Amino acid sequence: MNVTSTSGLILPERQVKPRTKGLTVLIDNGLSLHAFQDVITSSPELIDFVKFGWGTSLITKQLQEKINCLMDHSIYYFFGGTLFEKFLSQNKIDQYYDYCKMYNCRYIEISNGTIDLSNKEKAKYISEFSADFHVFSEVGSKDSEKSDNCCTSEWVEQLHEDLDAGAIKVMTEARESGTSGICQSNGDMRYHVIEEILASSINKEDIIFEAPTKKMQTFFIQLLGSNVNLANIPFTDTISLETLRLGLRSDTFNLFDKKELEK
Repeated sequence: MNVTSTSGLILPERQVKPRTKGLTVLIDNGLSLHAFQDVITSSPELIDFVKFGWGTSLITKQLQEKINCLMDHSIYYFFGGTLFEKFLSQNKIDQYYDYCKMYNCRYIEISNGTIDLSNKEKAKYISEFSADFHVFSEVGSKDSEKSDNCCTSEWVEQLHEDLDAGAIKVMTEARESGTSGICQSNGDMRYHVIEEILASSINKEDIIFEAPTKKMQTFFIQLLGSNVNLANIPFTDTISLETLRLGLRSDTFNLFDKKELEK
């Protein structure tokens, strides 16, 4: 469905927050507090979640101030899956639970992109943590060689397994650089994997595609429309991503033809 904006232009309809689709998940890779606050206070209606990337939360001196800013603007937050993996690798999973509780996290990310952890074992942790948190899981390796050797059917099987274990959404790995997981090391996407995922029975609204680059953001919007869930979005892309979603940038300018606009 399309709506007429205050400008009089007919634009794609976007749910208001709290959204169930068309989610935008920003990644904080260590921004200064003021830079962080500037983006959050400028466009809170465009941001659904902020992920504190990998283990940055452990050394962010003003983490609580950032979290307070997010809470003031009804934006949820969680820590990167690599932090979960670090705690797990040292057999300190109880401490990870306590750490997330200390910062009043409602959401967490559970992944196996770095350590040697089978998806079956990962699903066990998803199930356990789902009792107290909303779990985002992540599928795909940060190692490009491992990703090369992962067949397309494995991606679909792992997505199903994570959702069945209790994950509320599953993210497809791409890193903040767009060079692993669902992407090749040169940044090109694994189109055959994406096709297999979309051809499966998985509800597309249950998937969040990591898309740190404009190329990836444009691709997924062209493929799945304005309300595709996207993550690992740089803070600097908050407004530019929304213009892509609404066809206000050249890359998606003709996303909706005249017939669709007249519906």
